[in-house]
Amino acid sequence: MSELTRIPAPDGLAPAAQYSHVVMGTGTFVAISGQLALDENGKLVGEGDAAAQARQVFENLRRALAAAGATFDDVVKLTYFVTDMAHMPAIRAARAAHIPDDRLPAASAVQVASLVRPEFLMEVEAFAVVAP
Repeated sequence: MSELTRIPAPDGLAPAAQYSHVVMGTGTFVAISGQLALDENGKLVGEGDAAAQARQVFENLRRALAAAGATFDDVVKLTYFVTDMAHMPAIRAARAAHIPDDRLPAASAVQVASLVRPEFLMEVEAFAVVAP
């Protein structure tokens, strides 16, 4: 695990409620492609269910991070792509199961018209820094 510094409220910026404004560290940069709510066989998990899809997405992120020798403790940035901002509470709940509030990464949330297939409600990508 790398040593990361989180700055939730840099001078002149309003404090962040659900993310850190700045996260920095030294080590190996790891980029995790956007993860969808697919199980290990490529089957959709949770059709029409934002909470079920969010749980699967974060499980897929966990597995992808592990493949790089990383954990959620190493994540410096999450980007959420959602078809409806109403899905954000489900994403926050799934994230909370993996990342405590005192270790929140930087984050961006973007509402999109659609994802690669219409049944996907969200996609989440991650960037991490792993200790050298």
